[in-house]
Amino acid sequence: MQDIDQRDRELLGALQGEIPLVSTPFAVLGQMIDMSEKEVIKRTERLKRDGLIKQIAAQFDTRSLGYRSCLVAARVNPDRIDDVAGAISAHPGVTQNYRRNHELNLWFTIAVAPSSRLGLDRTIEILGEEAECDYVRPLPTLKTYKGSSEHELHGDFTTLTQGEIETVRLLQRDIPLQPRPFEALSRTAGIGADEILSSARMLLQRGQMRKFTAAIASRKPGFSASAMGVWVVPQEKADEYGVQMSQNRAVSHCYLRPVYDDWPYNLYTIVHGRSVDECESIINDLAIDTGLSEKQALYPTREYKKAKLTFFSPEAEEWESAHASAREATAAS
Repeated sequence: MQDIDQRDRELLGALQGEIPLVSTPFAVLGQMIDMSEKEVIKRTERLKRDGLIKQIAAQFDTRSLGYRSCLVAARVNPDRIDDVAGAISAHPGVTQNYRRNHELNLWFTIAVAPSSRLGLDRTIEILGEEAECDYVRPLPTLKTYKGSSEHELHGDFTTLTQGEIETVRLLQRDIPLQPRPFEALSRTAGIGADEILSSARMLLQRGQMRKFTAAIASRKPGFSASAMGVWVVPQEKADEYGVQMSQNRAVSHCYLRPVYDDWPYNLYTIVHGRSVDECESIINDLAIDTGLSEKQALYPTREYKKAKLTFFSPEAEEWESAHASAREATAAS
């Protein structure tokens, strides 16, 4: 990989900001940093080739688009877990799927579109039935204290028009590095470049699109281990403990989730370390700091799937249609 120079750094800074939703975005970006459109595109191509830029695309807000999502824990026969994980990972809305060191040994996240005929709860039930899980425990986020709130229960949202849905489908992809990228995108879809840009600006204004930007590859030294600390916290003191744990720099995420008769843990903290021992030490320190003793540390022992959610994907619609039709046919017989 080539070393990057000062001009590359200036370009990376501009690309990580708000890329303008105009017909010639690379020309406008170039004007901002005194660089020609041709050089912007040429340098961006090289930065992508070298792996510094992952993609240039829109970042959307899952909840504002009307998606419902959830963390799910399942108990699976250990002898069948690979097959079960494969069946669950086949759902296009499953973005993460891990085996963990617990009786609840399969943990996955799943999201469904606002147009879902089955809905989130029924989709989880069907996945559990088809994969022959012993049981499943939906664990939606009730409150976020730290980290992404992607899995939080959604509130009101603005229903998208068909043109806006098509715009979301197009702009979540990597845009072509051409002087008029939106025109190039429009040639692959039944929607014009002007309509793409108009819909994109509306999505941005409503907060359904966070921003149009470059995703930059992380250059920080990576951690090799992570742990999910689950805690039993008195419900009336959940906010107090959630805020306290969130202030610990080692905690990257902190959520409140529901409990079950056989699962009393309601506060979840994600920590990262250079080893399992370091993660264990962090969780033990949290226990000492908070005075909480009822806890467990859950570690991923195998990653089955880790993928970015594709919004309004045809594959998800096909899965939904096939399973909804099969259920309706069974109910009618």
